[in-house]
Amino acid sequence: MDSIINSITEYLSGLAYYEKTSYIIIIGTTALFIILERIFPYNKGQKVLREGFFDDLALYTIAQSYILGIIIFTFIIRFIDSTTGLSRLQIFSEVPIWIQLIFFTVTHDLYIYWMHRWQHKNKFLWRIHEAHHSPKKVDWLSGSHSHALEILINQTVEFLPIILLGSSPEVAAYKGVISAVWGMYIHSNLNVKTGKLQLVINGPEMHRIHHTTGKGRNRNFATKFAIWDWIFGSAYLPDEKANEYGLKTFFPNHYFKQFIFAFRKFKREEA
Repeated sequence: MDSIINSITEYLSGLAYYEKTSYIIIIGTTALFIILERIFPYNKGQKVLREGFFDDLALYTIAQSYILGIIIFTFIIRFIDSTTGLSRLQIFSEVPIWIQLIFFTVTHDLYIYWMHRWQHKNKFLWRIHEAHHSPKKVDWLSGSHSHALEILINQTVEFLPIILLGSSPEVAAYKGVISAVWGMYIHSNLNVKTGKLQLVINGPEMHRIHHTTGKGRNRNFATKFAIWDWIFGSAYLPDEKANEYGLKTFFPNHYFKQFIFAFRKFKREEA
């Protein structure tokens, strides 16, 4: 046990301050959501260790995120940057960090809205998005349940401009925290009523409707800012709560089967 603690301590001591801050925020908000889901549940009786919990935590959240992080930053973004040399221009180097975070959060969220909407319309993109809709229980952790190709595309688009515009490393770290925490929030099993704020800020009251098997699945595409749904006519906020989640069609249960399942042949009626 001492050796494990020493290894963790040594690892943490080697991190930059913004990396430590990022880990603290994510771990702290994770604990907070787990507690709040017990106190103010949207769907009562939903267990913390629900079906698929360990797959989502160990494989989707930890292993997949770690591997894709290496691929995105070490190979894809570094290759593009070395080819174009854009980051050397340091275009955003003098821009305050808080302004950069607002800029990248808003612009990336608008991209995600349209990309997400397209995924529900395009049969090829739906294949890499349906994994995200497969969990039958939706909570703070299920937001990480996404096919590797979907994450690869969206996070490359998210972080590539940050690197190419010459932002400091903490901008990428804090932007990642915003995405992680907000993703936990909109999927959380929390019974929140934000009133008119829901016209601007997205939360579980609209996004849980998006994960149902009914009409709402093809509505509410926004991630952070619900205003995109209201502006572009895709908002749907019924009086009744969401109860049934997941897919009506067959979908495998485990990570590796789900990864491969996205590449199955199209049936004649799907072509």
